Amino acid sequence: MKTVAMVCQKGGTGKTTLALSLAVEAVRSGLNVVMVDLDPQVSACEWGDMRRGREAAPEAPVVVDAQPARLANVAAKAREAGVDLLVIDTAGRTEQAAMAAARIADLVVVPLQPSVIDLKTVKATSDLIALAGAPERLAVLMRVKASAGARQDETRAWLERQGMPVCPATLGDRVTFQDAYAQGLGVTEYEPDGKAAAEVRQVYLHISSIVGLAATRKVDNG
Repeated sequence: MKTVAMVCQKGGTGKTTLALSLAVEAVRSGLNVVMVDLDPQVSACEWGDMRRGREAAPEAPVVVDAQPARLANVAAKAREAGVDLLVIDTAGRTEQAAMAAARIADLVVVPLQPSVIDLKTVKATSDLIALAGAPERLAVLMRVKASAGARQDETRAWLERQGMPVCPATLGDRVTFQDAYAQGLGVTEYEPDGKAAAEVRQVYLHISSIVGLAATRKVDNG
């Protein structure tokens, strides 16, 4: 089992959006996926509730809430059950949950917007990852505007100078993510041929290559 944790010491960076997107794409790639919601706002769990309420929506991924102190136990049970990928969503500015998630993660994903406000949190996030035992980390730029080419390049270069690798693919500032969430779907399900879905697939493929994920069976991604 591989474990990927969304961690950033700031709220509103897109952690839940990215976590849901990756979990759905992993399911569509044929993997057995569980998502753990450590955020007190339980946005991922609410998405899961909406998903179960749709006849046409698949039941997977499984979404559960947990307390940070119980996370290691949840992960152990998932591994025993044959889960391929555990995705952990955490809240901003919640060190206990972020630390618990980072400690068991194979990869800590740091969603960030290319803005000064978000970048100010990078040191705190990096310090937390180091305290957790320095698992592999990867920044993913979120809500990138079409006109932000220079800013995106500058942000990427700055992050890499801070020792934070950056995913070559980004997620754009697209309303499709909000629309898909409201339906209990991922964007690769809601609008499979759209730009948001294409971006998610590229981010997922990069993360898969880092942690060594592989599809376990052929599925219809159409």
